[in-house]
Amino acid sequence: MKKLIFAVVLMFSIATVFTSCREEKKTPGEKIEEAAEDTKDAMEDAADDIKEEMEDVKEEMEDVKEEIEDEVE
Repeated sequence: MKKLIFAVVLMFSIATVFTSCREEKKTPGEKIEEAAEDTKDAMEDAADDIKEEMEDVKEEMEDVKEEIEDEVE
């Protein structure tokens, strides 16, 4: 039983020592692909922000329209 536990601890220790935590280097193709994906995400976020702002402007314009109609009456 002691030998089994010792063997498991030894295997775990060896696996831990030889496992690297650093980030692997990316190929130029992977870097380009990642940059394209990041750009796509940024453009989608910008489009969502613009859509939300346009909705806010539309609501404000409707409020102003109602105020003007109330003053005219």
